[in-house]
Amino acid sequence: QVQLVESGGGLVQPGGSLRLSCVVSRSIFSFPVMAWYRQAPGKERESIAIITVGGTTNYADSVKGRFTISRDNAKNTVYLQMNSLKPEDTAVYYCNTPSLIGQGYWGQGTQVTVSS
Repeated sequence: QVQLVESGGGLVQPGGSLRLSCVVSRSIFSFPVMAWYRQAPGKERESIAIITVGGTTNYADSVKGRFTISRDNAKNTVYLQMNSLKPEDTAVYYCNTPSLIGQGYWGQGTQVTVSS
């Protein structure tokens, strides 16, 4: 069994910032890629940021320049720093990796609501 525990979400005004964390119950060093996903109401879950074990990152166009993904392999933790938040960023945010997704593992996610 593997657990993914996301935290750090909340209600924030447009233009604000949040930092999400995702703790994985086993070593993430074995996962070549970790990613953050989000699912807005009525929409499909989408990948928004990925990071390789070597630290290479890639972002969806919708968050590029505003969000930063990072990983601490020693703490089995993946982070998502979100700046300049917009109402359209409102969603439930999840972290995961392709091998765990293939086995059906997902965490509970953390809700981010951007509203004035």
